[in-house]
Amino acid sequence: MSEETTSNTAPANAAEATAGASDAGVLATFSEAPFTVKALLFGVLVNKLGSFVQVFLVLFMTSRGFSDVQGGVALGVYGVGSVLGVLLGGTFTDRIGARMTIVLGMAGTAVLLIAVLHVRLYPTLLVSVGLAGLISQVYRPAAAAFIAELIPGNRQVMVSAMYRLALNVGTTAAPLLGTLLVSVSYDLLFYGEAAAALGYAAIVLVMLPRQERAAEPTRKAAVEARQSNGYRAVLRDRRYVAYLLAMLLNAAVYIQYLSTLPLAIRDAGFDTFWYGVMVAINGAVVILFELLMTKVVQNWRVRTVLTVGFCLLGSGMALYALPGGVAVFVVGTLLWTLAEIIEGPTMFAYPAIAAPAGAGGRYLGAAHAVFGIGSAIGPAAGVALWSGLGRTSWLVIGAVSVLALIPAWFAVGRMGSTASLAKSSD
Repeated sequence: MSEETTSNTAPANAAEATAGASDAGVLATFSEAPFTVKALLFGVLVNKLGSFVQVFLVLFMTSRGFSDVQGGVALGVYGVGSVLGVLLGGTFTDRIGARMTIVLGMAGTAVLLIAVLHVRLYPTLLVSVGLAGLISQVYRPAAAAFIAELIPGNRQVMVSAMYRLALNVGTTAAPLLGTLLVSVSYDLLFYGEAAAALGYAAIVLVMLPRQERAAEPTRKAAVEARQSNGYRAVLRDRRYVAYLLAMLLNAAVYIQYLSTLPLAIRDAGFDTFWYGVMVAINGAVVILFELLMTKVVQNWRVRTVLTVGFCLLGSGMALYALPGGVAVFVVGTLLWTLAEIIEGPTMFAYPAIAAPAGAGGRYLGAAHAVFGIGSAIGPAAGVALWSGLGRTSWLVIGAVSVLALIPAWFAVGRMGSTASLAKSSD
């Protein structure tokens, strides 16, 4: 959002918009959504169900005779490529459109995955892996921008929750499907993901015709977007940069469940089974209850959503510092999982709302990239804190989540709910 404005789609009458927010339920939103949005959500699910390679990349590398370290480096290169990919996807979305960005990205992903499978030299393999990570993620800001264009403002958060559901279901099921493929051959793993990528490209190419795009920027806005020097325009938006900082800190705290939590459970004397239980609790709650929670949360002011979410996230992490055995881990996990289903849809819907005309792709790309960076640096920081402070590190991690509210509050100002899109200037 710019310093003076937040979105050119805000209704003139905030009270009228708020009244219209009440019909943005799960079934109503899905049934009344354009067919193109439903097709896009289905395509995202298909793509994520076939997202095998990143999960099994280290094992694939070691099966080819490379060392554990070389496999870890390759996974890191893939991650770096993924962050750059969402930035590139944001630029492509604003310049060539979301539809072609997704199609080209998925087609390129299929080609590069097959290249990774057949390349033997380690340096060349790293290049192929990095490019695969990059091109496989360009669809994310494009898909989000396309949905934002076609869905009314009072239903942005609910559709964001549906988009997240497709991602979460696919992410949960993909490792299980991948395990079946690996039991036969690693070749099937790569060909399977390539087929899923091409399937997503075909769905978008056939089901999302160019003329279906809604709310095309005016000629003046399009010219301004082309002259805005790419991501420099995003960086000049001080409020949005503050929002990105809040997302970075939020991601760095959230990702601790993958890095510091397993260490804490192990050092508390519990079997790895209990860590699996915590991850299963999180996945089940998110998949089963996020849409229902979003029906309520979408009518809250944005500051309220972020405040409740960030505080619950911090509280859940801080609770791990207490003695109490498995019960502490279960309650703490439930708290930060509740934070995720409260704040997640709003947090990822907001960039499209905040973006000026013609810059939605870059605003979304910046948000996804920053969240990825936070997810990359969070584990290293968390493990370092754990090594130095032990259980006290959870208090520090929890405090970071609460402190992230400072830039978040500055970013969103006194904006109303994202369902009503009622905004007031600061």
